[in-house]
Amino acid sequence: MAGKPPSISLCSLHRTTVAAAALILLSFSLFSIRSLRSPLQTQNQYNSHLTFPNAPTDNLNPPFDGSHLLSSSSIYHSAKIFSASYAEMERRFKVYIYPDGDPKTYYQTPRKLTGKYASEGYFFQNIQESRFRTEDPDQADLFFIPISCHKMRGKGISYENMTVIVQEYVEGLIRKYPYWNRTLGADHFLVTCHDVGVRAFEGLPSLIKNSIRVVCSPSYNVGYIPHKDVALPQVLQPFPLPPGGNDVVNRTILGFWAGHRNSKIRVILARVWENDTELAISNNRISRSIGELVYQKQFYRCKFCICPGGSQVNSARITDSIHYGCVPVILSDYYDLPFNDILDWKKFSLIVREKDVYQLKTILKSVADEGFVELHKGLVEAQKHFEWHSPPLPFDAFHMVMHELWLRHHVIKY
Repeated sequence: MAGKPPSISLCSLHRTTVAAAALILLSFSLFSIRSLRSPLQTQNQYNSHLTFPNAPTDNLNPPFDGSHLLSSSSIYHSAKIFSASYAEMERRFKVYIYPDGDPKTYYQTPRKLTGKYASEGYFFQNIQESRFRTEDPDQADLFFIPISCHKMRGKGISYENMTVIVQEYVEGLIRKYPYWNRTLGADHFLVTCHDVGVRAFEGLPSLIKNSIRVVCSPSYNVGYIPHKDVALPQVLQPFPLPPGGNDVVNRTILGFWAGHRNSKIRVILARVWENDTELAISNNRISRSIGELVYQKQFYRCKFCICPGGSQVNSARITDSIHYGCVPVILSDYYDLPFNDILDWKKFSLIVREKDVYQLKTILKSVADEGFVELHKGLVEAQKHFEWHSPPLPFDAFHMVMHELWLRHHVIKY
């Protein structure tokens, strides 16, 4: 009888150990499944019950305060999770920028902060200005490869030579530093908004396969990997006119699009709807000759702004629509919308399949007045996420891109 209690204890311990192992296995299985769906969903089980202190202040960035975010949660998948994750990012996230390359050529500094590819320039400048930068690579969560294809293009570099320059630069970093080989580049990222620039990096298959690409043309069907790569919003700054606010009453035109027919969907859009009396559809961008900023002013008068993909799936028209308060109608297949992990685009836009362009008017008219008011309200709330500033401001486009990178750095294993 004296030996019986230890036997029972060992048996209980064995059952407990088996149960714990099973629980751990189940947890890892769930983690793996969720990680395939969305990086943000992967964090839910860890972040939903956590609170974080305010990030330390500095002269460039005000302290984080997510209270208003939690009280206006309509456009987020989960405002609570985003708020907690954002605060942790502000507190912990560090990025090392490789110091190599002459800033007067294609490295480190932006070409310019205006025009079609302003987002690339702003990121290059903002990362230098932000608290996320670290001079100590041993503290870094991610490594930024600071080569700008936009600057190369500005200096007249051909696509072929651009590819060679990129390849030689990245291979030089791999030879000189030990960091790439720790993860085969999985903790490295590049930023390029230039369409040709995206292709210029394809001379390095390991970079395309492993590293994080932050790009303005995030198309599912050309090698973009949503759970690894990041959609960079294409913002044509500076905006010539102020943002559209609570001006629903003045929006009397059902839908608007004016642009060049440089894609199949745009050709169809113009052919089917350019003579419609309720849709303002033009197959050419409105000329300045008929009045200054006529194109931009048209956004203020319209309920919905049609955003068809052009030569790429993306279009600066989407962020124009958001800025001017015109609900964007995303008419582009295979498009990973910017900040899709965080923002619920259905709360401030309409997403229409290209094949449904023939039913466009019916789709727009099916949105009741109350539904449009809600979409417009969400759109005004989303505006702060699609603007660049120097220095960067909390929740602006730079911080949203950084948060997307922050979500992806969690999968890195040393």
